[in-house]
Amino acid sequence: MNSRKKLCIVATVPMVLHVFMGAHIKALSENYDITLLSPGTREDVAALLSDRVKFVSFSIERKISIVEDLRSLFVLWRFLSTQRFDCVLSLMPKSGLVAMLAGFFSRTQSRIHFFTGQVWATKQGLGRKLLMFLDRLLAAAATHLLTDSNSQRAFLIESAITSAEKIQVLGKGSICGVDVQRFQPDEHTRKELREQMGIAQSSVVFLFLGRVNRAKGVLDLGQAFSSLGAGYEDAHLVVVGPDDEGIDPELAALLASRPGRFHRVGFTSTPERYMAMADVFCMPSYREGFGSAVIEAAAVGLPSMVSRIYGLTDAVEEEVTGVFHEPGDVEDIHRALGRLYSDSELRDRLGNSALNRARRDFSQEEVVGEMQVFIRSVV
Repeated sequence: MNSRKKLCIVATVPMVLHVFMGAHIKALSENYDITLLSPGTREDVAALLSDRVKFVSFSIERKISIVEDLRSLFVLWRFLSTQRFDCVLSLMPKSGLVAMLAGFFSRTQSRIHFFTGQVWATKQGLGRKLLMFLDRLLAAAATHLLTDSNSQRAFLIESAITSAEKIQVLGKGSICGVDVQRFQPDEHTRKELREQMGIAQSSVVFLFLGRVNRAKGVLDLGQAFSSLGAGYEDAHLVVVGPDDEGIDPELAALLASRPGRFHRVGFTSTPERYMAMADVFCMPSYREGFGSAVIEAAAVGLPSMVSRIYGLTDAVEEEVTGVFHEPGDVEDIHRALGRLYSDSELRDRLGNSALNRARRDFSQEEVVGEMQVFIRSVV
């Protein structure tokens, strides 16, 4: 008879399981039988599977669709009721709401949701109220809540989404920490990739890496960079990541305005290579749960230039590992770009401190260990 506890992990897209849960799944599978639920096929998550980890394709819409959402809720309730899991864990808002409600109705003992940022944080009016209500419903149906930063935890408590007793942070923050063996300084890659992209070794490279959309502040960053005048001829901006909402015409125009200085790269499975060739990591987001890419860049030795919002105030220590600017303030971003461009000693000091902090406080080994302790305590 199998005495191992059974965990079900639910996500809206397979990529989330790879990026945020891969290390957790590997570690937890040593003691638990795990089932992954997500849209897609077995091939999408093949690298995560083993004798103790299996996959079940589960259709769920990312956007609100009452009919489809009710159908997904019914299917998941029936699945959880039949399989009798000891724990269901979810990430992302939509899968979180469906999984926590299905877990509640199926009487799954432990129901855990991991908050990684709130879409409604930058919204106004009825849309904000509706999304806040759905997060409160999610939180009420869960038995335990996690979040990836202390400032996000404080924001959720202040917004009356949940109580302080119900939500906690693993270690000092992040979802799964940073793999310091993968993300580390690499002079060979720095030289090689710069040569491939036509960027001089002496140039100062600012890097944005993530989903390319307006909520990430990419357009603000592009506008601020394009306004850098004489004396900045060897400054470059590299934008890496998929276009979430199609190609933004304004961003495309900015890219075309500075040929040879603006560089656009689509989705990459090797973000560490672009971090290795850069000098400064930029995350000008309007909302962010923590900013995992920030500590990955830090582990490579990059200082960060980020917006002053909850989540990023945990990922970056002001004037120690990076500098802040006000979200959406193009002039403030312009000033920060100029300061970091002109002061190589500042870049070196911040970068060295960032590297040491990433390895000390946010190593994957540390955060994955915290998750194991947490799961053991609630399952």
